[in-house]
Amino acid sequence: MDPAIFRAYDVRGVYPRQVNGDVAYALGLAFGRMVGGGKVLVGRDVRLSGPELARYLSLGLEDAGLRVFDAGVVPTPALYIGVVEGGFDGGVQVTASHNPPDWNGFKFVTGTGETISQGMGMEELRDAAMSLANVRVPSRDPGTERVDVLGRYLERLKSLVRLKRKLKVAVDFSNGAGAVVGVRLLREIGVELHPLNDVPDGRFPAHLPEPTPETTEELRKTVREQGLDLGAALDGDADRAVFCDDRGRLLEGDLSLAVLVSALGVRGKVVYDVSCSSVVEEVIRSKGCEPVLCRVGRAFMLRKVREVGAVIGAEKSNHLYFSEIHGFDDGLFAVAKMAEAVSGMERPLSEFIDSLPKRYASTIFSVNLPNDEVKWKAMEVIARKLSSIAKETLTIDGVKAYLDDGWVLIRPSNTMPQIKYTAESVTEEGLRRLLAIAEKTIAESVSQLR
Repeated sequence: MDPAIFRAYDVRGVYPRQVNGDVAYALGLAFGRMVGGGKVLVGRDVRLSGPELARYLSLGLEDAGLRVFDAGVVPTPALYIGVVEGGFDGGVQVTASHNPPDWNGFKFVTGTGETISQGMGMEELRDAAMSLANVRVPSRDPGTERVDVLGRYLERLKSLVRLKRKLKVAVDFSNGAGAVVGVRLLREIGVELHPLNDVPDGRFPAHLPEPTPETTEELRKTVREQGLDLGAALDGDADRAVFCDDRGRLLEGDLSLAVLVSALGVRGKVVYDVSCSSVVEEVIRSKGCEPVLCRVGRAFMLRKVREVGAVIGAEKSNHLYFSEIHGFDDGLFAVAKMAEAVSGMERPLSEFIDSLPKRYASTIFSVNLPNDEVKWKAMEVIARKLSSIAKETLTIDGVKAYLDDGWVLIRPSNTMPQIKYTAESVTEEGLRRLLAIAEKTIAESVSQLR
């Protein structure tokens, strides 16, 4: 068993070289023993290797003493919600999210929906599974019991959305798991839907199931040419949605959060990660809400949203978290709530976006390092250097240094021997200056270790 398949938030690799029936069986045994008994819910996305992996995973879970319930093909958030609301002791989604079609993997959650992740059970799962790698795999079929997760999921989401007017929305389902229920959901809440790539197909024939500027070209063109109000693209397992406005401009997750907070009448705490724009904090405060900063990463966000009782949360990477569905991130629910938000606006979404304070933000850059030891030692030096020049620093995730005309964030990758950096300023010139500071600080800090 290749230890590289155990990642920060899931288990993932190329099928069948890294992820196959033997691996799935060992993982089922290992996770089943961690759960310790009871019942577990298993679902999968549309990948062609999904049925085989779910079968062997279920055998392992059964042999660990669990009752296994089969949800079939479902969006990952539907599986999570099904676990919590169905009183399950754990859940596993067979998925590789936005990866290419020859990949597959597993997302594990506890009975409360907490993700098995780095520092939160992943190491235990890895060690147990690898110790079971040579266990003989049985040839029988699993005795799983089928359960209708999609029907309850659909009714649950429909009950939480109220459009103010008919809205014209294009959604690219990326041929993924969101297509199995998304078209029906959006039409039944009153959206005039223009679906793209809405036939579930594990080969992902239209494009990779990862919303990027390249893969959303068709979506953005459709919105512009047909005069639609909103566009959205889902990833492969539908836990993430990327939006574009009526002019076809893509929104980062922080701007999507600003729209939702402004238009939905949100009251309470709002969680966002440290890489989000300062505009988000301004919008949150202007609406009488309390901003709460969090580390980058799904496991940290979900835990923080629940811990502080937040109404909503967002990562810049376009994961949006909602209190109404146990704090989970859900791409389909995000599309429905964004449609509700835009339906209540008295102007086009693009005009609202243009009314926000202007900021110039960079993409997230990465610097590769030899190993994690160098990464952590370099971060110690970086923290000292930035603290000496900043007006204020925030250290909940790397170092976010606030200067006169903006901020720079330098943080360690959660998954790789890399240091990541990004910056934001009120001017383009200021952004260039802040990026230069970040690059110089990282280079000098790493060179000091040699």
